[in-house]
Amino acid sequence: MSPSKSQIPSLGRVKRVPLRDVWPNEATSFTPWLLQNQDVLAEVLQLDISLEESEARVGRYSLDLLGVNNEDNSKVIVENQLENTNHGHLGQLLVYAGGMDAKTVVWIASEFRAEHRQALDWLNRVSDRDTHFYGVEVEAVQIGDSLPAPQLSLVVEPNSFSEDMRAEDDDAWMVERGSRYKRFWPQFFEV
Repeated sequence: MSPSKSQIPSLGRVKRVPLRDVWPNEATSFTPWLLQNQDVLAEVLQLDISLEESEARVGRYSLDLLGVNNEDNSKVIVENQLENTNHGHLGQLLVYAGGMDAKTVVWIASEFRAEHRQALDWLNRVSDRDTHFYGVEVEAVQIGDSLPAPQLSLVVEPNSFSEDMRAEDDDAWMVERGSRYKRFWPQFFEV
């Protein structure tokens, strides 16, 4: 038995919209939009963040967005580009992270190349437990003649397994250090 036409829903189709049709310029349209709509980014990151300043000065350079992670009051930086990731932006991201002593580092791009995903994954593995790197892909979509809508997808995030392993290593190191101190100081005082 086939369903009647009234039982088959009428649905639109999602289509991608070129990013430059929505945000013609990264600095003058995308960055200000993201600052005004920071809840979209906070939702995808699953963090309570407040973005406070665009084009924040870092030495002679300008960081796209600077904010605060409201959970621990640490700095958040966001570097964005409306194109595929590249080495230049990776370098900028690291300079800004170091210059601002950021604990939450977010890189937004239209597409992440495999080597740049790997670099952020590596940074998450080797950095301290309080520093986190995120990669977010941005696209714009619409259904039929609707307004374009942003769609952000998390493609790189801190790995809790790696963090747990680092914590265990840190704990083991502290135990070993304490043990060495207990052996050293009595011998020192005897001398």
